[in-house]
Amino acid sequence: MGGRSAARGWALLTTAVCAAAAAAATALPQPAGPGPTARTPVAVAAPGVEAPAVCSSPEASLRPSTADGPAVRRIKERGRLVAGVDQNSYRWGYRDPATRELEGFDIDLVRAVAKALLGDPDKVTFLAIPTNQRIPALQKGKVDIIARTMTVNCDRIRQVAFSTAYFEAGQQVLAPKGSPVTGFDDSLKGRKVCTAKGSTGEGELHHQSHGASVTTVPNQLDCLVRLQLGQVDAVVTDNALAAGQAAQDPSVRLVGKPFTTESYGVAMNLKDEDLVRRVNAVLEDYRRGGEASPWMLAYRKWLAADLKGITAPPEPTYKD
Repeated sequence: MGGRSAARGWALLTTAVCAAAAAAATALPQPAGPGPTARTPVAVAAPGVEAPAVCSSPEASLRPSTADGPAVRRIKERGRLVAGVDQNSYRWGYRDPATRELEGFDIDLVRAVAKALLGDPDKVTFLAIPTNQRIPALQKGKVDIIARTMTVNCDRIRQVAFSTAYFEAGQQVLAPKGSPVTGFDDSLKGRKVCTAKGSTGEGELHHQSHGASVTTVPNQLDCLVRLQLGQVDAVVTDNALAAGQAAQDPSVRLVGKPFTTESYGVAMNLKDEDLVRRVNAVLEDYRRGGEASPWMLAYRKWLAADLKGITAPPEPTYKD
């Protein structure tokens, strides 16, 4: 492939940016066990909280409310919202190497929550959370919310609570241009495929690997670096994330079609029902306004160049 040397240059730059970003942000300790996957059952919920017995609509959340409960009061008394985010996903949550500031679609959403709760979008403490540490971070009370391209599914709602969906994506394959890999199919047989540990991509590959050898890493950007260095042949990830990675590195591209449909939600501790309702109230306002809504403005600013054709945010669904 003619772009191999360019890809190596991108890999070195990406690695340097990641190292600098890691030094500037707080990371959390590794959990003792593996994170949840898309298809692996989770037998128990968080201690003291009853898990739902049947899961038919995991994206259905609690109806919005602006009433203050214990979780909202905790945040107000602290004077800051503590949010778990990504710092390595271009367009979603990444640290601009020039300004050293966190930016992206998820970051804008977190700031909207902070403004609604505390009157100031800057009253946020951002913590960089690897994919497989998102649920432990919430369960241990390290963060108030996680806004990190986190898919809502039946396994995860047994462990954490979610807002209504704020974006819809799907799993897809990222591969170098000119690669014989054509999608999530038998073209993966005998090849090395990378995905993030604890991601829905890992769950899909566990269910059906198509004969591939699977490598897992803490963050999806680590997969892009391995792909650039020729250590793996393809990456399985959300197409929303993969589109940003392809924008970073023109030597790679999305192949095949999305093979799942997934909703992103803001995740919270199962016990923080008042915070879930408050975040859903923020999302109601965030979606409101048609083409001029905060959601559409953020979409056009961050995502429209790589994820074309989206005309509106996903409609919320509620379970109460």
